[in-house]
Amino acid sequence: MTHVWLIRHGDPAVEARNRCYGSLDVGLSEEGHKQLERVADYLQSEPISAVYTSPRSRALEGARILASTFSGGILTVAEDLREIDFGDFEGLTYEEIAGRNPELYHLWMENPTEVLFPNGESFREMRDRVLKAFDAIQRKHDGQTIAVVTHGGVNRILLAHALRMPINCIFRLAQDYSAINLIEFMQGFPVVRLLNFVVHR
Repeated sequence: MTHVWLIRHGDPAVEARNRCYGSLDVGLSEEGHKQLERVADYLQSEPISAVYTSPRSRALEGARILASTFSGGILTVAEDLREIDFGDFEGLTYEEIAGRNPELYHLWMENPTEVLFPNGESFREMRDRVLKAFDAIQRKHDGQTIAVVTHGGVNRILLAHALRMPINCIFRLAQDYSAINLIEFMQGFPVVRLLNFVVHR
């Protein structure tokens, strides 16, 4: 049986607050670091043999905390597990986006998985790359326990795929900062054992 601990990055740095950030490379806040330290403590008895991460700093910083506990500081950056690229919307406040492109903003709010962001990517494009990357990771670590530190969008894609949820329903899956999820695979068949669990002290 393969166990995948799927973890969302912690609270981001202040420059991301109330702004659209996907490819925008922001790190963790002080609280974000503490959140991932709590995650590492919670998982300390798990036989995690490998840690994977998105290349974005907010995921990478948290993954380093886990890697120092479980894999001797060694982690693997998986480029295709990055968050969606919002293109021209990156770094803007939601009010700025609504003012500059009201029609696309309305479509985004009503049907978020159907939008192609200008000079960015669509949710379906993101989904294709995420599932392909994750499938390769899962196959490589068949029968092992691993941790993957990524983003809310990436986690929702992987959880929805395991649950066979329609793509337009994935935002019904909550993913709080530093959320822990567990997917078990037996002969390739996924079972979601834990969803959006946050460690509090």
